[in-house]
Amino acid sequence: MNKHRRSIAKAVTWRFVATTDTIIIAWIITGKFALGLTIGGVEVFTKMFLYYMHERAWNRSTFGVTYHNLTMDSE
Repeated sequence: MNKHRRSIAKAVTWRFVATTDTIIIAWIITGKFALGLTIGGVEVFTKMFLYYMHERAWNRSTFGVTYHNLTMDSE
């Protein structure tokens, strides 16, 4: 199982990429860079929290997980 620290690190790095994308899209659509920054500033916090919760829920799920039985050969 992954540690909470790993989920937090993934959320932060992903938010940097995704928020940059949101700022650029909002800037293109509105033509106003300041508005793009405002929209990006709001969504960075809401989506980081949502991603973290989503990641933790998936870590509790066994959907698509396969377990391999590891054995050590003794000679």
